[in-house]
Amino acid sequence: MIGSNAFGYVNVLNKAADASVIRQELLANNLANNDTPDYKRKDLNFESYLKKELKGEEDLDKRVANANLSKLNGSIYTDRANLSYRYDGNNVDVDVEEGYIAENQIRYYTLLQTMTEEFQRLRMVLSR
Repeated sequence: MIGSNAFGYVNVLNKAADASVIRQELLANNLANNDTPDYKRKDLNFESYLKKELKGEEDLDKRVANANLSKLNGSIYTDRANLSYRYDGNNVDVDVEEGYIAENQIRYYTLLQTMTEEFQRLRMVLSR
C-alpha cells in the first residue's frame, strides 16, 4: 500500500481488487469440487467490511482517508452449510457459480480500470 493520503482511494481499491482475486479462487475451487460428495461452497465476505469501514457522516474523501486498511481483509465462509442440492450432500450449482465468476471478473476489471484512472489523475496533477 502506498503511504500517503493522496493514494487513499488507490489503497482501498487495491484491497478490493485483492479480495476479488481471493473470491475468484474460491469460486473456481467450488466448480472444481462440483462432484465432491458433502462439499459445501465457499465464498468471501468483503463488502460488509468495506461498508463498515467507510460508513460515517463526513464526506467520502474523509472516510477513505481515515479508513483502517488492516480491517479490509474480508472473511471466507461456508455458504448454506445445511443446504444440499443433491443426495450426495454437495451444494454447488454450476450455473450459479459461473454467474458469480462472471460478476466477479467484471468487478475486478472495473477496479483495475478505476485504479488506472486514479493514477492518471494523480499524474495530471503532478505534471502541472
